[in-house]
Amino acid sequence: MGSEGPSEVSVHITGFKKFHGVSENPTETIVSNLRGYMTKNGLPKGLVIGNCTVLETAGQGALAQLYKLLESAVAERGNGSSNTRGEVIWLHFGVNSGASRFAIENQAVNEATFRCPDELGWKPQRVPIIPADGGITRNRKTSLPANDIAKALAKMGFNVVPSDDAGRFVCNYVYYHSLCFAEQNGIKSLFVHFPLFFTIDEETQMQFVASLLEVLASLN
Repeated sequence: MGSEGPSEVSVHITGFKKFHGVSENPTETIVSNLRGYMTKNGLPKGLVIGNCTVLETAGQGALAQLYKLLESAVAERGNGSSNTRGEVIWLHFGVNSGASRFAIENQAVNEATFRCPDELGWKPQRVPIIPADGGITRNRKTSLPANDIAKALAKMGFNVVPSDDAGRFVCNYVYYHSLCFAEQNGIKSLFVHFPLFFTIDEETQMQFVASLLEVLASLN
């Protein structure tokens, strides 16, 4: 009974499809190829990759898919899988087309103000993401040590910073819902912004994700 060993970290990952102004979203490529990349290069000890899903770049219209994914991780843990005793982390990846480096997002804000319509045509302005949470100035913070994660990745040679502003577009929208769900269900959530492949090449970005998973495994 006392020799069960360390529990596993189960990491579920989402990226986004194209959207206005970004015809090729790097996070779609990263998430689609990640399982094969990690199988080839080796997973960190104690870490399991769960769902790898590419979301429509949409707010309200994509909520059903998002919550189905979030709930699947909780159901998996409750069904007595090998990860029952372990940590469950949702990693959400999005692109910041104007960025020159990676950003580990500390928080999301309860405000949807889309600079352009999302892929299903929604363009909210100063709307609370979860009205029951209060006004648009309310924020939710990740329970993961975002600043320490950024620092560890920087020491590995990556151009990465912690950030307190995930924008007000779909990235922030998804992150806010995920952070709320995480708090209610005893899991963890983290959002990471990526530059375009034009700015940091695909192989370096894949190496970054592999290193991020290594850092997350070391926190357990």
